[in-house]
Amino acid sequence: MTVAEMKVAQNVAEMKVERLPPVRVSLSPTNHPYMTGPWTPLREEVNAWDLPVLEGAIPTDLDGVYLRNTENPVHDPLGRYHPFDGDGMICQIEFKGGEASYRNRFVRTRCFEAEQEAGEGLWGGLMDGPGTSKRPGFGAHGALKDSASTDIVVHNGEALATFYQCGEAYRLDPLTLETLGVATWAPLDGVSAHPKVDEATGELLFFNYSKSAPYMHYGVVDASGKRTVYQAVPTPGPRLPHDMAFSSKYAILNDLPVFWDQELMARNIHAVRLHKGVPSRFAIVPRHGGEPRWFEAEPTYVLHWLNAYEDGDEVVLDGYFQENPTPRPLESAPDGHGHLMAYLDEHSFLPKLHRWRFNLKTGQTTEKHLDDRILEFGMFNQKYAGRPYRYAYSTTTRPGWFLFNGFVKHDLETGESWSITLPDGVYASEAPFAPRVGATDEDDGYLVTFLIDETKGRSECAIIDAKRFEIVCRLALPHKLSSGTHSVWAGREMLKG
Repeated sequence: MTVAEMKVAQNVAEMKVERLPPVRVSLSPTNHPYMTGPWTPLREEVNAWDLPVLEGAIPTDLDGVYLRNTENPVHDPLGRYHPFDGDGMICQIEFKGGEASYRNRFVRTRCFEAEQEAGEGLWGGLMDGPGTSKRPGFGAHGALKDSASTDIVVHNGEALATFYQCGEAYRLDPLTLETLGVATWAPLDGVSAHPKVDEATGELLFFNYSKSAPYMHYGVVDASGKRTVYQAVPTPGPRLPHDMAFSSKYAILNDLPVFWDQELMARNIHAVRLHKGVPSRFAIVPRHGGEPRWFEAEPTYVLHWLNAYEDGDEVVLDGYFQENPTPRPLESAPDGHGHLMAYLDEHSFLPKLHRWRFNLKTGQTTEKHLDDRILEFGMFNQKYAGRPYRYAYSTTTRPGWFLFNGFVKHDLETGESWSITLPDGVYASEAPFAPRVGATDEDDGYLVTFLIDETKGRSECAIIDAKRFEIVCRLALPHKLSSGTHSVWAGREMLKG
């Protein structure tokens, strides 16, 4: 061990850490590819202060919290495990006055508490057949556990953790991570992951989907937490939208041709396929309610949108167009995991940064790739949400895996781009944009991310200067994290207390 490595180890050992009483765990040893390595579940909950700086310095003009949602199973699966089945855990780092603290907590959903009481898993997962769950399930699927493990946003001073299959939407204190209960405004059909917060108005926009007509809804919650809009956006049958977008005047929902096979669903089998000959459709909905206007586009599936805005007679939408949304099983995967790993591998389903333009006068759609690289999980300065913007930040991934190994910054006006590639064996989390206190330029701020270093068996937090696009600070974390899904930055002005 070098002198520098010995100093790092000493600093980490001297970190102030409080470990909370353990949760009930019944997880057996496994060699599952998404329960080992960077996806090894984290079981402990801690508070940590005075995080050691490993490189650079914590910017004094970074003020707020970074929250990331992850899947951390604590019980053996009843059937075949998929990483989206894991229990929701929020990992948080708070920056204030050039110092940083860390904490993590499981989201205490009804399902998590029920399994804690039972001491075992009670629900099957995404890859399981009918009859696996021991109790009735939740969400659009109907038989899954609502783990609130997909997404997280901050609205009305509270964090909101949501599940991709339309769960109950759980409120948390963004500073203490205490679970506060279910959002009182959430409708019976639940709330999909990826509700959107407009920082300019304080509104939260959301959608849901189900297996019952009219199959999809759209809603608005005002800055005080009151639901003001909830309307149907009918589709021809059950669909699987994952994300939405908004502009200053409109919400943009989608009906894409990748959804459950209707014949198999009649037998309660939820198998996703591409319905050939069916176009992509986009609903442009007046933001505060009204008749949707539908546009058609090239068939694809899109996990995540970036931003949308109005440009004259057109609504512009940026996102990640999948060139191969239903890939063949991955040949390099361990036995029995080829299908799972292909659907998690961006190098199999091939998402590309893409722009759609919907002309409200002619009813026509035009579209094109903005970059031919494999990119996804985009972020941008949320103060420009729903409005014209210039800079976007995407992730790159390790081939064959759902693991981020770098970032790309795009200047959408000039077409220029810049890249950061992490060392082999180091993986990042989704990195939201954190505006610098007092910033005036769109890219004057930071990206905040957690790193999993498999070569050293530890995790760190990295701060990237978004303008210069380079890592300016690395901090040690008290334990090795599991990889996960979505994150959010909330500046001090968005927090209560």
